[in-house]
Amino acid sequence: MPVDLILHNIKICTRGELVEAGLAIDEGKIFKIAKETSLPQASAKLNLKGQIILPGLIDVHVHLRDQQLAYKEDFFTGTSAAAAGGVTLAIDMPNNKPITTDSKSLKERMSLAETRAVVNVAFYSAFPENLSEVPSIVEEGAVAFKLFLSQKIGGLDIRDDDALSAAFDKVAGMDVLVAVHAEDMETLENVREGLQRAGRKDLEAYLKVHSPAAEAKAIHRVIRLMKKSGVHVHFCHISSSSGLKAFLKAKKLGLPVTCEVTPHHLLLSSKDLKHYNTLALTDPPIRTENDMKALWNALKHGLIDAVASDHAPHAVEEKEAKAVWDVKTGIPGLETTLPLMLTQVNEGRLRIPELARVTSERPAEIFNIKNRGSLSEGNSADLIVVDLNREYKIDSSKFHSKAKFSPFDGWKVKGKPTKTFVNGQLVMDEGEIVAKPGTGQIIRWEG
Repeated sequence: MPVDLILHNIKICTRGELVEAGLAIDEGKIFKIAKETSLPQASAKLNLKGQIILPGLIDVHVHLRDQQLAYKEDFFTGTSAAAAGGVTLAIDMPNNKPITTDSKSLKERMSLAETRAVVNVAFYSAFPENLSEVPSIVEEGAVAFKLFLSQKIGGLDIRDDDALSAAFDKVAGMDVLVAVHAEDMETLENVREGLQRAGRKDLEAYLKVHSPAAEAKAIHRVIRLMKKSGVHVHFCHISSSSGLKAFLKAKKLGLPVTCEVTPHHLLLSSKDLKHYNTLALTDPPIRTENDMKALWNALKHGLIDAVASDHAPHAVEEKEAKAVWDVKTGIPGLETTLPLMLTQVNEGRLRIPELARVTSERPAEIFNIKNRGSLSEGNSADLIVVDLNREYKIDSSKFHSKAKFSPFDGWKVKGKPTKTFVNGQLVMDEGEIVAKPGTGQIIRWEG
């Protein structure tokens, strides 16, 4: 019997190197990677004219909104943006409306996504008020718990060290990780109150509140509390050299910690923020050029585990306000992450296998996503075709996301995803979504 599809005349990123080979797909899985003469017969063949095949991106930090926030994004538009950006699995954050914080709310989001998503989706949960509910949330399929230390989201009292320790103990017993937004709430509140009393409402005031010190303090606190339980902690969007230093100290001690960085923290500095103003305002905010250099240095030396978008769509009018405190923070990133990072490859800052490692392979390992994240025979055929030589300008007006804005609007990039396959099915072709809603699968926790 012939296999479903053969992709040929390609370079494949597999086992840490680029090789010239062909790839056979059958029943949604990678059937064989071999020289073309050794491939089986196929029902269809696709000549990709020397382009590169990478594992589809696993974006571990995505806000897909929907439900009562559907005006910002919904599962179809968000996963269409993912497909356009070469993301084949998006892990959805829990700070939704309603908040994902128990098995019921998680099940509702999964049911919605199942009918609307064009790429695969996995889910975080916030911590419930009653920790005895943790097992039912994991059994429903949450792949991780998200802990926001900058504000209370979910049922946990984030000021209480004992409450955090109990939550860590509970989750460690389930063999699930905790992802942490590391900004110390008490520090944020104290500085903000002083600045607001002084009548400050400008961008500089926001940066003073969301300081590197607030990030580092939260990281130190979490590391102190996690040691007893041995829970795996994943630090989201590390942004500063001081936060990075605190993280790397824990990593050097052999503690079970991992981290991610975003393209906007790698490629934008506080100087850029003066130009883009609140359009580029995000939490944690964009830092100094020295912070950028520290992040790049750690990334190039393999000390940072993942690159994630922190895709945070808003209505464009929510990105402006008379007082900076009223601006909705976050930027859309699903459609820009890969082109921006491929541009860095073309500029010699990263190699293709290194990019695949931090955008696909390590995310799959960290979040225990089985049979995905690498191009290996038997794995799900979640893969992307990339034209490394394609040059164009980012145009946010053409985003599939509902959020038609970006600080990267107008940036020249070199390197573009041209096709996205999810579970062996072509879902994006030259920027066009060619799959129906519901094509993506719900990826659940597997113990």
